[in-house]
Amino acid sequence: MGEEAVELVIEAKDENDDLFKGEAADLLFHFLILLEQKNMDLDSIINVLKSRHK
Repeated sequence: MGEEAVELVIEAKDENDDLFKGEAADLLFHFLILLEQKNMDLDSIINVLKSRHK
């Protein structure tokens, strides 16, 4: 996750949207795998975000 996050930050500083999207996809993929390993789903994370904005 850390490596993918760093790569996304690096691409965010540049103007190449395709490279940014690729790194964003990589980070999202690894995040979803991590959620699966923790027996959590994306909805549980979204609910945390929603609860912060009540």
